[in-house]
Amino acid sequence: MRQLHDVDLKLLRVFVAVVRHGGFSAAQAALNVGQSTISEQMTALETRLGMKLCDRGRSGFRLTEQGHATYAATQRLLLAVESFCMDTSVLAERIAGRLQLGLIDNTVTDTASPLPAALQRFLAHGDEVRIDIYIGSPAELEARVIDGRLHAAIGHFPLQVAGLNYQALYEEADGLFCAPGHPLFEAAGTPAEAGLIRRSRVAARGFLQQRDLRLLQADEAAATVDNVEAQALLLLSGAYIGFLPLHYAQRWVEQGRLRRVGGRRLESRWPFALITRRGAAVPAVLRVFVDDLLALATPAPTPPAPARRAAAARPAARR
Repeated sequence: MRQLHDVDLKLLRVFVAVVRHGGFSAAQAALNVGQSTISEQMTALETRLGMKLCDRGRSGFRLTEQGHATYAATQRLLLAVESFCMDTSVLAERIAGRLQLGLIDNTVTDTASPLPAALQRFLAHGDEVRIDIYIGSPAELEARVIDGRLHAAIGHFPLQVAGLNYQALYEEADGLFCAPGHPLFEAAGTPAEAGLIRRSRVAARGFLQQRDLRLLQADEAAATVDNVEAQALLLLSGAYIGFLPLHYAQRWVEQGRLRRVGGRRLESRWPFALITRRGAAVPAVLRVFVDDLLALATPAPTPPAPARRAAAARPAARR
């Protein structure tokens, strides 16, 4: 593709929709066109690029190696186009554009989060303001902000990646839980509790695994998870103990399906931060969102600066 034309941008947007929805058939509703039209558009794009982007047939939809590379490049291109539109909106003295925001999973029940109120403020700036939200692990979010696929992301980031700015927002508290059927459920708060905790099977959380095991005096994890929902599923089975955010576990506590054990001695408070790419031009729509968010944030006192490390050094898991 020697020159980029309007039709190419349209075809690239079709390609992104097909990938996001996992195939031609699933993308029909999002694109509001039939499968045959999508197929023709994808063939036209492959002809323009001179490469095969995907395999499609009875075996299902699958990106080729060139397709994966093109998808990543297309995301960067479309974000750059959005940034251009945002920059020109500033010249016209109006706030407009699409904000690409990343979040970690299962924070919607946290009343400490300033995000819902910040979004209300942000969207009140006018009908020309748009937002796309991507849910991912901390490592995924950091990588996407660094390479430009996201303008900003919010989450718990234990170690800081070079090239990113981290702005404290609020804290999330967690505790240790078990479910009916586990011996600890009836022994919570009794003298037997501590011994049962040490002998229980532990479901540990991704890159916090060593911390979880050390706190519980366990030698190894019986299971490892990379998101909060998977952790809750294991705990609700009654076979494991493990940590959950207090706000997330509350619904099952009220239903009698989970019980907190270990009390405050096994409680932790995790700082949540907003990350943006250091040194990047800040479009007006991002600046307005950040201002709205920080105005509502309640950060904890700043702790000693954490160690810095390369982005690739951490496994892609949340908790």
